[in-house]
Amino acid sequence: MARPFKSLSEREILAVAIAAEEEDSRIYDDFANALRERYPQTASIFEQMREEEIGHRRRLTDLYRERFGDHIPLIRREDVKGFVRHQPPWMVMARGIAAMRRQAAVMELETLRFYRKAAAQSTDAGVRKLLDDLADEESRHERRAGELIEEKLTPSAREEEEATQRRLFVLQVVQPGLAGLIDGSVSTLAPLFAAAFATRNSHDALLVGLAASLGAGISMGFTEALSDDGALTGRGRPLVRGLVCGLMTALGGLGHTLPYVIPDFRVATGVAAAVVAAELGAISWIRARFMDTPLLQAIFLVVVGGVLVLLTGILIGSS
Repeated sequence: MARPFKSLSEREILAVAIAAEEEDSRIYDDFANALRERYPQTASIFEQMREEEIGHRRRLTDLYRERFGDHIPLIRREDVKGFVRHQPPWMVMARGIAAMRRQAAVMELETLRFYRKAAAQSTDAGVRKLLDDLADEESRHERRAGELIEEKLTPSAREEEEATQRRLFVLQVVQPGLAGLIDGSVSTLAPLFAAAFATRNSHDALLVGLAASLGAGISMGFTEALSDDGALTGRGRPLVRGLVCGLMTALGGLGHTLPYVIPDFRVATGVAAAVVAAELGAISWIRARFMDTPLLQAIFLVVVGGVLVLLTGILIGSS
C-alpha cells in the first residue's frame, strides 16, 4: 500500500523529489522529441523545462549527499499516497499536442503542491530553503504550462487562473464522476438483465437493479474517498470526490433500472435498452470532451464493453 505523505522522513522526501524530477525531465524530453518537427516553439519550451528539471535534480542530489551520503533509497511518487497516477508518455503523445500540454500542466501543478507541502513538513533549514526555492521555480513552470495550453506566450493573469480552474475541475469532478458513471452504467448491466430474463418479472428486476446500483455507488464512493487525500494532487477533498463518484455510480445504474417500474416486462426492457444506449453515448462524449480520447475510439471502447456485459447478463438470465 502507498505510504502517507506525513510518514516520510526528510531523507525520503528528498529521494521522492529526486526520482520525480528525473521522471519529469524524461517525459518532457519525449514530448519535445515528438513535437520538434511540427511544433518547434512548443518543443523548445519542453526542452527548456527538461533542462530546468535536470538542474533541480542535480541540486536535490547534491543536498542529499551532503546531508545523508551517497545511497539514495528507491522511493517513487507512486509509492506515496496522494499522487495522481499518470498515463505513460506514449499514450499521451498518441493523443496529440493538446494532451501533452494538459499533461504538463497537471504535472507542474502537482509538483508545486508537493514542494510546498514538503517544505512545510521539513525541520532542516537547508532542506526547507531548497524546497521553497524549487516550489517558486515550479510555480513559474506551472504558468508556462498554462501558456502552452492556451497557445500563448504571455497570457493574462485571469486567463492563467481560468486555465488552472479548468484543470482542477477535471481532476476534482470530471475524473471521479466519469469513473463512477462508467462503473455504474456498465457493471450493473449483467445482474439487472440476468434477473430480468431469468424471472421475466419487472418487479424482481427492479429490486436487483436497485440493490446493484446503490451497492455499487456506496462501494465506489468509499474507494474514491480513500484513494488519496488530495493534498498533493489538487484533486480536492476526499469526501467530495467520493460523493461525486458514488452519486454518479448510483445514477449510472439507476438509469436503466428505473424503467422496470413499468409492469410490462417487454416494454420495460425496451425502454431500459434505450436508456443503456443513451448512457453509453454520454460516457463516450465525456471521454472525448474532457479526457482527450478521440470520439470514435471512445465510442468503440465504451459501446463494445457495454454490449458485451449486456449480452453476458442476457445469456445467463436466459439459460
